[in-house]
Amino acid sequence: MHSLDEFATAKLDELERSSLRRRLVDTTRVTGIWVLREGRRLLSFCCNDYLNLTHHPAVKEAAIEALRRYGVGAGASRFVSGNHPLLSELEARLARLKETEAACVFGSGYLANVGIIPALIGPGDLILIDELAHACLWAGARLARAAVMPFRHGDVRHLDALLTDLRQRHGRALIATDGVFSMDGDIAPLRALGAIAQRHDAWLMSDDAHGLGVVGGGRGSNFVEQTKVPLQMGTLSKALGAYGGYLCASAAVVELIRNRARTVIYSTGLPPAMAAAAVAALEVIESEPDYAALPLAKAKAFASIAGLPEPASPIVPVLLGEPEAALKASTLLQEEGFLVVAIRPPTVPMGTARLRLTFTAQHPNREVERLAELVRKRILALAPANTTEAQ
Repeated sequence: MHSLDEFATAKLDELERSSLRRRLVDTTRVTGIWVLREGRRLLSFCCNDYLNLTHHPAVKEAAIEALRRYGVGAGASRFVSGNHPLLSELEARLARLKETEAACVFGSGYLANVGIIPALIGPGDLILIDELAHACLWAGARLARAAVMPFRHGDVRHLDALLTDLRQRHGRALIATDGVFSMDGDIAPLRALGAIAQRHDAWLMSDDAHGLGVVGGGRGSNFVEQTKVPLQMGTLSKALGAYGGYLCASAAVVELIRNRARTVIYSTGLPPAMAAAAVAALEVIESEPDYAALPLAKAKAFASIAGLPEPASPIVPVLLGEPEAALKASTLLQEEGFLVVAIRPPTVPMGTARLRLTFTAQHPNREVERLAELVRKRILALAPANTTEAQ
C-alpha cells in the first residue's frame, strides 16, 4: 500500500473509533421540507432552507428563465466577460435590503470570507474573532497573515480588554463574528461590538448567513437592534434558497473588494440562474414579512413544548454531549419519521455533540409539536445531567 493510502486509512480508522467519521448519504429533497433518504420519506429538520424558497414557484421560474436566456454558467471571471446583467441587479437589491451603498457578489459564502478579510487586513494588522465563528471566517482570518486573537463567545468585555492591550501594537484591526451562530442559534451582541469597534478604531464584520431572511424583519441580525455594521457579509444559499455569497458595505469598500479580493478576480462569475433565483427570493422576503417571520415562530413553539430555552433564531440546539449519544438520538428520530442529523466535533467543541434542529416556514405545526414531545420525553434522556442543565 502506498504511504498516502496508509496515512488516509489510519486517519479514517481513528475517526471511526471516535464515532466521528462522516459519510455522504444520498438525499432527495422532494419539497422544501420532505426528503427521500435510504428508502424512507422523512420530514427534514436539518436544512437551512428556512423559507423553503428552493421550491418556491416564482424562484424556480426565475432560475429557469435565466437559464434559457443566458445559459448555464457565466463563462468567465467577472472582469473578463462573466459580469452578466443579473449580477448588477442582484447587488443593487442586496444593498437596498441591507441599507448600504453597494454590494459585491461572490461564488459562495466561503469564497466571500476567504476573499474579503485578506483584501482588507494583512501582516502587521490584528483580527479579533469570536471563538465560535464559522470555519470560513477563521479561514479568511488565517489567510490574511495578520495576528489572530479569539475572544470568548459573545464576551464584549473580553474583546474590549484584548483591544485595550493589543490595539496600539498593530496597524488596522478587524472584529469578526457570526451574526446568527450556526450551531447554537444565538445572535451576536452587534450593538455592543460596534461600540467597542468604534472606540478602538476597529472594523466590524458580521457573517449573516443564518440571519438574512429570518430575523430583523428579514433584513438580518444587525437589524434586530438596528445596528450599523460596516462589513455585512452573508450567503444566498440559506433563506434565499439559491447559491452564492455577498458583501454589503460602502461604495468605496465594495469597489476595493472588487479590485483586491482574489476570490472575485480569479473566480468565474456566479451562474445566471443562481443570481436570478436570489433576486426573486429577495422579492418574496421584502413583500411577505409575515411569511419570513414563520421559521422563528415555529422554533419558539417547539422550544416551549420541549422545555428548552426560547431561541433567538430558527436554529435550536439539543446538546447531548458525546458523539455516540447524538448518533443514537438521530437514529431514534429517523425511526419516527424525522431527519435530524447529528452534529459532532470538530464542527462543535468536544463534549458538545448535539442535534441541531432548524425550523422552516412550511413545517406543519402538528409535526413540530410531535417532534417537541419526542425530544422532551426521549431525546433529552440521552444526555448527561450536566449537559441537560446547560440547555
